[in-house]
Amino acid sequence: MSKWIKRFYIGLMFAFLYAPIVVLIVFSFNDSKSTAKWEGFTLDWYNSLLQNDYIMKSLYYTILVALVASVLATVIGTFAAFGIFYMRSWQQKLVLNINSIPMLNPDIVTGVSLMTLFVALSLPLGLGTMIIAHVTFNIPYVVLSVLPKFRQMPNEMLEAAMDLGATPWYAFKKVIFPEIKPGVITGALIAFTLSIDDFVISFFTTGNGVTNLSIAVYSMARRGIKPEINALSTLMFTTVLILMVIINKRTKKEDI
Repeated sequence: MSKWIKRFYIGLMFAFLYAPIVVLIVFSFNDSKSTAKWEGFTLDWYNSLLQNDYIMKSLYYTILVALVASVLATVIGTFAAFGIFYMRSWQQKLVLNINSIPMLNPDIVTGVSLMTLFVALSLPLGLGTMIIAHVTFNIPYVVLSVLPKFRQMPNEMLEAAMDLGATPWYAFKKVIFPEIKPGVITGALIAFTLSIDDFVISFFTTGNGVTNLSIAVYSMARRGIKPEINALSTLMFTTVLILMVIINKRTKKEDI
């Protein structure tokens, strides 16, 4: 009996979480602007979405920022994890605690802090500041994805390669990187997903003429929910879902 209660509770919890998303996806195909009544299947709202220049421009900036930020965060986070791995135990704990602060910090605090910093440095808010902000909040996730891979390999691997005549860079590229490659890919995918999904930090660090999809959805929703928003939200949810499935599959393969 207790098993059925647990299953019912879990099912109820997931229904509460995902029922609104299911409704949104269903009505993105509704042949009516109304979200209260189903009047037939249509793809018109997706076609209208693709012809919306404002949304297409936002999509361009979203993908551009996500790609650049995820690449930069992956490179910086990988070398940061490399340095942390070869620190002393107390130094590792200190740096990892500092690394965890941006993940635990509320997004609004991070966004306002970065905006204040950019203004203090007289940096014009725009595409560049948004990319810097995304790199900043993505690095800790990359570090936590890559560091476990370093810990799975022998501590003496780098020294052994250098003793055999390899330069530090050659040893890292040919010996260390193949061992940590799964963690690097996972970190890059997580960074890309977080960048696409971010709203609060992007909102505070962007400028005129630079808008990502999350800000575009917010701006459109303030003027009233339109069917195009349902279609756009469905595409964003599907994209993030596919990326999360890929990440989970890679994690399972790494654990086997």
